[in-house]
Amino acid sequence: MRLLRSSAVVGGFTLLSRFFGVTRDILLAARLGAGPLTDAFFTALTFPNLFRRIFAEGAFNSAFIPLYARRLEGEGAAEADRFASEVLSVLTVSVLGIVVLAQIVMPWLMYPLGPGFISDPDLFAFAVLMTQITMPYLLCMSMAAMISGALNSHARFATAAAAPILLNVVLISVLLFAPGERRDLALWLSIGVTVSGVLQTSWLYVTARRAGIRLTFQAPRLTSGVKRLIVLGVPGAAAAGVTHVNQLVSGSIATLQEGARSWIYYAERLYQLPLGVIGIAMGVALLPALSKRLRAGDDAGAMGGQNRAIEISMALTLPAAAALLVIPDAVVAGLFQRGAFDGSDTARTALALAIYAAGLPAFVLIKVFAPGFFAREDTLTPMKFAAASMVVNLLVGVALFFGPMGYAGLALGTTLAGWLNAILLGGTLVRRGQFIADPRLKHRLSRIVLACLVMMAALWLIVRFAEAPVTAALAAPLGAALTALVWMGVLVVSGLAVFVASTLLLGGLRPQELLGALKRDPGAAVTEQPQAGTDA
Repeated sequence: MRLLRSSAVVGGFTLLSRFFGVTRDILLAARLGAGPLTDAFFTALTFPNLFRRIFAEGAFNSAFIPLYARRLEGEGAAEADRFASEVLSVLTVSVLGIVVLAQIVMPWLMYPLGPGFISDPDLFAFAVLMTQITMPYLLCMSMAAMISGALNSHARFATAAAAPILLNVVLISVLLFAPGERRDLALWLSIGVTVSGVLQTSWLYVTARRAGIRLTFQAPRLTSGVKRLIVLGVPGAAAAGVTHVNQLVSGSIATLQEGARSWIYYAERLYQLPLGVIGIAMGVALLPALSKRLRAGDDAGAMGGQNRAIEISMALTLPAAAALLVIPDAVVAGLFQRGAFDGSDTARTALALAIYAAGLPAFVLIKVFAPGFFAREDTLTPMKFAAASMVVNLLVGVALFFGPMGYAGLALGTTLAGWLNAILLGGTLVRRGQFIADPRLKHRLSRIVLACLVMMAALWLIVRFAEAPVTAALAAPLGAALTALVWMGVLVVSGLAVFVASTLLLGGLRPQELLGALKRDPGAAVTEQPQAGTDA
């Protein structure tokens, strides 16, 4: 199935990017730890990063790709590139205006972004400065998202998926070689963010030119095509970016508790690893595939593709979520507990991670269900659902933060909001007759869930009975940090082995079918139905 091949390309490069991202965060935790200065730096990343995710994973996946692909297939490459150039020109001027305005009003924007900094004027001013430095990243990523959308429409997924690696490479270089103490380091990191944006955009533009995509800058005009993009893209961006808007709300409130913004950031980074590799990769590859099938009138093929996307994404997501629920402490300690990041930070980060893990399947399902709307040029419905989930996130998060749970209540609000959004999206597709879970999906999901339960029990038993002797045996020669890392590795490998064995025995997923799907024509794998009496 071409969907699997495309998802594998996107997921592979996303995995590589997230590997570098985890390396970056390990260095960040060691050098900056968790505290007011770190909270300020993460706040500086929040605003441009929010828009990066909305544009890159939202508006241009939901609106630009179907419109560009329609012109590419129906009117030819020249007309498609003309439309893309119109969009690029309007986008560049519009976002540049936002960036300039944000630079001017940033001292006032910081009040809702970092209310916890208000009591410390020096920290507040430094947070403003760092955010001003990182804001041009928004312009770069908006342009990069549009170019990535064009490349994806040409089935060139690799470059767009690999571009974020440059961000992590630049920041790792800063963490390894930048002089000065923590404050100077935070400033250099802010500069590195913007530098990486310029590098990513330049690389994508050059790659697009080499691929024959001719993008030109011209006087911005609101042509009919651009107006249609705006009509579809604004609600699409809101819908696709709901998870990240929820994170913005949570992060802003978290600054009211010292260190909480950092704990939530590190927890987000860990659960977003499978979300990025699986959910986003599947969504990026699924939208062009669904759009193509629907334009051809192949409703059955589109529904089959969505079934397989859910099957594969849940086969990969559910065990990850289950493991993070059972062993969050080991994962956080193994990756981050060293240098300025101590055991207390580990415990608080692990609690947030476990709560986010409960919502991970929902976050992935949002990425898989949303293309079912976007491919039909319906971006308004997901926007309404996104708004409802945002309200839930805000009300629950604020109530629990100022109530019994503190920062952990913010994570729970995000998780509940994610499940609400996923249920609304999936339920609406079912109600409209645009998605029906086929027998194969039902069969496989039930067995994948059982395999996850077996894995969770095995991990609990290992932690319950083997943690003390194993860590004692490792601690003497290796030291605390390396012991934690090795122990995490033991648990991850053990859990993976148990899950793979269980899912194979239960018939949850068959490796030969995955390998076969990678070799098939796209029409074959999504439409076939299991034979009666066989394990589909």
